[in-house]
Amino acid sequence: VQLQASGGGLVQAGGSLRLSCAASGRTFSSYTMGWFRQAPGKERESVATIDWSGRTTYYPDSVKGRFTISRDNAKNTVYLQMNILKPEDTAVYYCAAGVRPYARASFEADFGSWGQGTLVTVSS
Repeated sequence: VQLQASGGGLVQAGGSLRLSCAASGRTFSSYTMGWFRQAPGKERESVATIDWSGRTTYYPDSVKGRFTISRDNAKNTVYLQMNILKPEDTAVYYCAAGVRPYARASFEADFGSWGQGTLVTVSS
C-alpha cells in the first residue's frame, strides 16, 4: 500500500493541527492504521493506532486526551487530530499500515507500509 501524509506545519503551543494520510494500493479498510512520530535525536514512537473497523484506538499517555485518530474507509484516509499542542510534540509524523489484514498492530514491527512523513513544529 502507498501512503501519503499531509497536514503538517508550524503552530503555536496550544494550537491544533489535523494530519491526513491517504492510502492506495490495497484494501485499506482491512488494516490497522497508525501514526508515529520521530523527534530529532529520538527514536520513533507510536502516538495513535486505530483498528480496521475504527472501533478500537490506542494512545500513549503523552498524547491521550489531546490527539484523536479516526478513519474514513470510504475515502481510504486516516486522520490525526492534534489539539493543545506542546513544543515537545515537534517531530516528523508518519502514518503506517499494518502488515496483516484484520490483525492488531501496536509496535513498529507490526506495520509494513509507511508514508513519507510530515513535519509538525510547535513553537513556544
